[in-house]
Amino acid sequence: MRTLFVALLLAGCAPVDPPGSPPPFPTGQLIDLTHSFDATTPYWPTASGFELEVDFQGMTEGGYWYEANTIRTAEHGGTHLDAPVHFSEGKQSTDEVPLDRLVAPGVLVDVSEQAAADSDYLVSVDDLLGWEAVHGQIPDGHILLIRTGFSQFWPDRVRYMGTDGRGPGATVDLHFPGLAPEAAEWLVANRSIAALGLDTASIDHGQSTDFRTHRILFQENIPAFENVADMSALPATGFYIIALPMKIARGSGGPLRIVAVVPAP
Repeated sequence: MRTLFVALLLAGCAPVDPPGSPPPFPTGQLIDLTHSFDATTPYWPTASGFELEVDFQGMTEGGYWYEANTIRTAEHGGTHLDAPVHFSEGKQSTDEVPLDRLVAPGVLVDVSEQAAADSDYLVSVDDLLGWEAVHGQIPDGHILLIRTGFSQFWPDRVRYMGTDGRGPGATVDLHFPGLAPEAAEWLVANRSIAALGLDTASIDHGQSTDFRTHRILFQENIPAFENVADMSALPATGFYIIALPMKIARGSGGPLRIVAVVPAP
């Protein structure tokens, strides 16, 4: 399926396809799953926030308009990629993550009801099996997105992350849902996902101190997308994901533009 989708991307939209050509790019709704970066963007308590410094903005001596800025950002803030090397020595860095883990069909597991009742909710194996009982087995090579509903609180740090504190001492006050390590182990042992994405500040829940979910997935070179924006318009199945990060050599992550393609019925 991943190979088919890449073929769809490369096919273009020619009105008449020659024999043997791949199908055209799927038509449908494009849904932006990316939060904009600005001074209000929540970052981990130990990281500096996003900065945009205006280098020039105005009319030049030549009589034309010109704008240019300098940006400063940690790799892991806003909507971003976690590369496997972030928590697993020797695994893929940002520039090494294969494209077929970033451009692939997707499935959506919605646990927003559970997360609304428990800000420290851990997405369980039972949640995944319950989804499969309705929609079938998570197919190999698909990007697994998990919707907790926490994107609705962006960029309110207290509601989104549990605290607006800064520095190492603030991490004990983090509260948001994540994927249980046991569920990560189950995915590695029983399924073959391309990547995992959540609409929270980390794929581990806020109270995690050992980041086991990161470590389990990243040991298998399964990357993660964090701070994914509102997923409420996505169906459970039948859509595609394009998630392309800034290509940082030897990076442990980076800012991400992630978009869903929901084909027309």
